[in-house]
Amino acid sequence: MIRLLTAGESHGPSLSFILEGLPAGLRIDMGFVKSELARRQRGHGRGGRMKIESDSVEFTAGIRKGVTLGSPVCGLIRNLDYDSWRHVMPVDADGSSGAENGGDERPVFTPRPGHADLPGAVKYGFSDARNVLERASARETAARVAAGALCKLLLAEFGVSVYSHVVAIGGVTAVVSTDDVISNYAAVEASPVRCADADAALKMIRRIDAAAKEGDSLGGIFEVVATGVPVGLGSHVHFDRRLDARLAGAIVSIPGVKGVEFGMGFSAASMKGSEVHDEIEPWPQDERGYRRLTNNAGGIEGGISNGEPILVRGAMKPIPTLRKPLRTVDLRGYGPATAATERSDVCAVPSAAIVAEAMVSLELARACCEKFGGDSVDEIRRRFRCAATESRTGGGELPG
Repeated sequence: MIRLLTAGESHGPSLSFILEGLPAGLRIDMGFVKSELARRQRGHGRGGRMKIESDSVEFTAGIRKGVTLGSPVCGLIRNLDYDSWRHVMPVDADGSSGAENGGDERPVFTPRPGHADLPGAVKYGFSDARNVLERASARETAARVAAGALCKLLLAEFGVSVYSHVVAIGGVTAVVSTDDVISNYAAVEASPVRCADADAALKMIRRIDAAAKEGDSLGGIFEVVATGVPVGLGSHVHFDRRLDARLAGAIVSIPGVKGVEFGMGFSAASMKGSEVHDEIEPWPQDERGYRRLTNNAGGIEGGISNGEPILVRGAMKPIPTLRKPLRTVDLRGYGPATAATERSDVCAVPSAAIVAEAMVSLELARACCEKFGGDSVDEIRRRFRCAATESRTGGGELPG
């Protein structure tokens, strides 16, 4: 089974990850992995940190001559900004105390509302919330994107593609169909806010700029689209095997995401069943022998992929680090205080969309390996073809 473990702090020496369960024989395009990391760093509203870092992965295990071995893959992403933070984030006990830097160890005693600062400090018994925020930082998602890139390469072996685009930022909502997004994906990639609606994108940029001037931040909504997903990923028989439950957890695990919906999502709750459910009709032109007339379910029914594109949206709250900080308490005595300020983004919704691609790719790759099995890409490919044949013939013998 594919499993991902990440490690590292935002201003520590590096981020790292171990991706277990990738089959042997998967050819790794290093340029593609680097390009995925670069996509995460872009987006109007990102902060100064992205001007410092130039993320790339050093693979230290699990790959030989550009091909996976079937053993755990280990990757390392160095934090270039660590040179400026060595006195703040030394690893060993004999590390710098910060004396040569004027004693600036940059402790954080005033937690930010909306961040992990306060609950993390209480949970682990810290008075300095830096011990929390360095790991809770969205910088950690760079490791996820690198691992997700490997999962994308695996999914591509079976014809599965994963896209994303921004639906809304700061109350501005794009008017665009999923088909338009996929057919004109170059426009999404070229947009500073990853929005296929050019008029809405311009308004989003203006909202971000206005928030920046006010010392504020903005959230929004992104959508991930997965095409070519085979029927039968996930299961209805146990709650923790349902594909939508797993994808929802993966999306909510992204820092700042507070809501998830599939297909029609929350709007379906106010409609009639006859208006929501996707009717099915015979369709001999399709290898399945049928087709759905709509995709309001977002490609998942009963916790199982149904062969339609998977559509999942995430709602991201505004970033909690503000240049006009909110009221809080001081962890050294819980008296009134003003929240700490850290270098941060104004809006990271376009970047979160890229992270969401990685998380969806991770879960779909895991589900594919569970369904089709195999220790090598060739073995999984054979089983995948066999399953596709059975779906066309109803599991019986091939004609002739």
